[in-house]
Amino acid sequence: MNSDINIDLSQFHDVFFEECSEGMEIMESGLLNLTSDSDSEVINTIFRAAHSIKGGGGTFGFSEISDFTHGMETILDKMRNGNLGVTPEVVALLLAALDCLRDMVQRSKDKAPMDQELVQELHERLEKFASGGALAAESKPERKNRPAAKPAEKNDVAIWNISFYPHENIFYTGNDPFRIIRELQSLGDLQVTANYARLPEFSEMNVQHCYLGWDMVLKGDVPLNLITEIFEWVEDDCDLKISQQNSAVDEAAGVIEAPVRTADVAKTGRRRADKSGMPGQESASIRVDISKVDGLVNLVGELVITQSILSRVCTDLGLENNEKLNECLDQLERNTRDLQEQTMGIRMLPIDFAFQRLPRIVHDLSLSLGKKVELKFSGETTELDKTVLEKIGDPLMHLVRNALDHGIELPEVRLAAGKKEKGLITINAYHQGGNIIIEISDDGAGLNPEKIVSKAREKGLIEINEELTEAQIYNLIFSPGFSTAAKISGVSGRGVGMDVVRRNMTDLGGIVDVYSKVGKGSSFTIRLPLTVAILEGQMVRVGGQVFIVPLLSIVESIQINNDEINAIANKSELYHYRNEYISVIRLREIFNIHSDEGSENTAGLLVVVDIGGRRAGLYVDDVVGQQQVVIKSLEQNYQQVQGIAGATVLGDGAVALIIDVLGLAQNNVDHEPA
Repeated sequence: MNSDINIDLSQFHDVFFEECSEGMEIMESGLLNLTSDSDSEVINTIFRAAHSIKGGGGTFGFSEISDFTHGMETILDKMRNGNLGVTPEVVALLLAALDCLRDMVQRSKDKAPMDQELVQELHERLEKFASGGALAAESKPERKNRPAAKPAEKNDVAIWNISFYPHENIFYTGNDPFRIIRELQSLGDLQVTANYARLPEFSEMNVQHCYLGWDMVLKGDVPLNLITEIFEWVEDDCDLKISQQNSAVDEAAGVIEAPVRTADVAKTGRRRADKSGMPGQESASIRVDISKVDGLVNLVGELVITQSILSRVCTDLGLENNEKLNECLDQLERNTRDLQEQTMGIRMLPIDFAFQRLPRIVHDLSLSLGKKVELKFSGETTELDKTVLEKIGDPLMHLVRNALDHGIELPEVRLAAGKKEKGLITINAYHQGGNIIIEISDDGAGLNPEKIVSKAREKGLIEINEELTEAQIYNLIFSPGFSTAAKISGVSGRGVGMDVVRRNMTDLGGIVDVYSKVGKGSSFTIRLPLTVAILEGQMVRVGGQVFIVPLLSIVESIQINNDEINAIANKSELYHYRNEYISVIRLREIFNIHSDEGSENTAGLLVVVDIGGRRAGLYVDDVVGQQQVVIKSLEQNYQQVQGIAGATVLGDGAVALIIDVLGLAQNNVDHEPA
C-alpha cells in the first residue's frame, strides 16, 4: 500500500494554465459578440468558461485567480438571470477584467508577483457594478430559451436531495470533492451524510483513490442551475443524482442524473471526455508536451537521412540488381515517408489559433479610431506547423492594424465615396500545393503610390530620378522605418511593423505579395511552407560544394554567358533580365570557394530568386536537382553564418548548406537596381 497521502497538485498546473487560456479565449470571443439581442446561450457560454477557471483556481491553489474570476462570474450570472442589462459599459468592464485575468494567469505561470494595484482596482469595479449597476429585470427584454425561476414563498424554500458519488480516480484529475461540498454549503442549509459502502479493507486501500460517496440535503432559495453548475467541473468523474422534494423554487426543476461515464484522463491529468458524444464514449486525443513531439520529429528526420544514405550505399556497392534488397529498400522508403507525414501531422494545428487575437484588436482599435469595421474569416480549419503558427501571429496583427489605421476610412468618408458605412477586413487561409496561402484584404482607401514614392525619396530609400514599377513601389512599405502616417500615434507613425512582417515571413521561408487599387482597397498575400522542419529545395553546385536554395524563393533558372553580365562602378554586377536589371550574386566569391574546388566556366547558370518584391540572380556552376531536405539548425550545432539559414545531410552523407536568400541579398547587393 502506498503510504504517501499527499497528492502533488503542481503536476497539473501546466494543464490548468492551458485550460485557462482556452477558457479566456472563449470568454473574449463571447464578449466581443455580446449584444442586447444576443441569445442567452452566448452569456451561458461565457459564464461556464469563467466558472471553470474559478473552479480550477480553487482546486489548484490559485486563490487570487479564483476570487477575481468570482467577481466576473457574479456579473455574468446577473446578466443571464435578466437582472443586469447587456450594455457597452458592462462589456467593456468585463473585457478589461479579462485582460487583468490573463495577466494574473501569466504571472502565476511565471511564478511572478501579481499587479495588486490593478487587480484591486478591477475587483472593486466589478463588485461596485454588481451591487449598484443592476437594472430591473422588467426593463430588459426577456432572455430566449430560459424559463424564469419562481421566487420562493415566504417561509417556504426548496429542498434538494443530492447524491454525489465520485469515481475512484477523481483525485488524478486534480478535483477535490470537498471543494464541491463547500460550494454547495455556500448556497444554503446543507446536511451531509457520508456513505462508506465502497470503502475496502485497510490492506487493499489506495490512498490516492476516492472510496466515499455523499448523500446531501440542501435547503434554500436555490434554482437547479446553480447546483448543476457546481458539478460541471466533475460531471464526467462522478455519479450524480439531483432531485427536488418540493416545487418552491422552480416547477421545471425535475430530476437530473449523471450516468456512469468512463472518464478519459490524460496522464497530465486533464479530462478528455467528449461531452458532445454518448455516455461512455471516449475522446481519442491526449495532451503531449511539445518537446516530446519535437524529439520525435528530429528522430524521424534522422531516419529519413539514414534511409537516403542506405539507398546510396547500396547503389555504390553495385547491389541495385538485388531484387529482394530493392524490394526491402522500397518498402523502407514508403514506410519512412508515411512515418514522416504522420509525425509532421502531429505538429499541425488549425490556423484559427493565430486568428484568435484579431477580433479583440479590431474591436478596441475601431473604437479608438472612431471607425466601423467588420472582420470576416474563412479557412479557419486550415492546418499548418505549430512553429509556423507561432511566428505568424505578430505579422497578422500588424497587417490587420495597418488595414484598420491606413486602409479603412472613417464612416462619413466612406459614405461620401459611395461605400457602406462599415468597412470590411477579410482573412482567408487555404492550402496550395505544399504551401499555405493567407490573404488579408480590406475595402478601404488602398495604397497611394505617389505618397509612398515621395516618402521613400525623402528618407533616401530610392534615388530622386529612379523609376519603379507598381509592385516595387508597394514593396517599399516593408522597408525598416518606413511610414506614411501624418503623425505618430499609439497605432502607427513610428515605422515599426511592416518590416517585421517581411522578416518573419522570410525566416519561415515564405514571401509576401501586395496588390492595391486606390479607392478600392488592398490585399496582402502571404505564401508559406506548411512546415519549417522539412524544406523543398533546389540543389545547386558551386565548385565542389552543394547548396540548397528554397524552392519557394526561386523564380526560374537560366543559362547565361559571362559576357552578358555588366560590371558597374562600385564593383557590383548586373544582368539584363526581362526588361529590368537584376543584381548578380556569385556564391563562389561570397563563400570563398577556391579554384581547386572547381572553376567557373565562360557559361554558368543564374538562379533568379525573389528578394522581397525584387529579383536577384545567384550565379552557380550547375543545378543538380530538387530534393526534400530535413533542416538542421546551424546556429545550435555550430554558429550563425551570414547568408545561411541552416544545413542538411544529403543521401551520400555530405552536409549541404541551405541558403538564406533574403539575408544573402541584403548583405551582398550594394543597391537595388530598377
